Amino acid sequence: MSKQRLVWTPLDPAGLGDLPDGLRIERVDPGVDDGDRLDEIADVAFYVPAYDTPVDLASVLPAMTSLQVVQAQLAGVDAVARHVPGGVTLCNARGVHDASTAELAMTLLLATLRGVPEFVRAQDDGRWAYGLRPALADRTVLLVGHGSIGEALERRLDGFECDVLRVARQPRRDSRGNDVHGLDDLAWLLPRADAVVLLVPLSDATRGLAGAGFLAAMKDGAVLVNVSRGPVVDTDALLAETGSGRLLAALDVTDPEPLPAPPPALALAWRAGESARRRGVDGHGPTATRAAAHPAHPFRGGRAAGQRGAGTGSAIGGGDMTQRIPAVRPCPAPRMSVASASGR
Repeated sequence: MSKQRLVWTPLDPAGLGDLPDGLRIERVDPGVDDGDRLDEIADVAFYVPAYDTPVDLASVLPAMTSLQVVQAQLAGVDAVARHVPGGVTLCNARGVHDASTAELAMTLLLATLRGVPEFVRAQDDGRWAYGLRPALADRTVLLVGHGSIGEALERRLDGFECDVLRVARQPRRDSRGNDVHGLDDLAWLLPRADAVVLLVPLSDATRGLAGAGFLAAMKDGAVLVNVSRGPVVDTDALLAETGSGRLLAALDVTDPEPLPAPPPALALAWRAGESARRRGVDGHGPTATRAAAHPAHPFRGGRAAGQRGAGTGSAIGGGDMTQRIPAVRPCPAPRMSVASASGR
């Protein structure tokens, strides 16, 4: 009888459904477990890094000398790929998070347009904060990135009576026959959009994509929603626009991530946003998030190798210093596809 291949996963094996024969599946997370639980690390052939546990992959993966496959639980694998040894297959989770990420983007967009963060703050203060807010109906939403998540988001936008513009790396038609513009068309598309949703992978081409020029091209009062990667947005440029009250923003990810306790620039932008709103400008500033402190651990890093949780986030408004609240849906049996450098 051939030797069973050892699989380490942070997920409950009982919930993984039908699996191929010849596997011995153990629920082990090197970011949490230690001692005897890690004795077989050299025998691991298939490894699923935890979704949201800090793991030092630079130390873990070289210790897995029998490793054949790494199955990431994210569509984008830029934070994992640099640690994967040569000859090891890296798989992403394309398709697994389409629904949850699309739902999050809808939540952030609607909450920001409707001023939900400000109403929550008013409720906490015991104030009656009556105000008129724009609807999503009759607005134009620009999707920057139109892969499987972009298509999932567009399906959810269908019932909101809004116009949708689509941008991908290259112009084409999508699965429903709609025109998808190339990145070169952003210059004339951005001024038309009332909301811009970033859904692109992090790459050399998209790092800093939403910089000062990109943001300046957006119309006054437009909303920027980022559910892609933090470095896709130039943080300083965004602070300048949200601090003045000209743009609104809702971020699932930031650069750096997590953000430190509010630095002077962040606090200044928040105060400017508050001041602008008192003058009648519906300005929003950023949300500060804080990292949880973790005790020393042999394979624990600052955060799961820089990964982010696709299903976490906060709608942000001026002075909204809320801590990020996880809302992660457990992942079923991984749908595997070989990842490319483009991640999502």
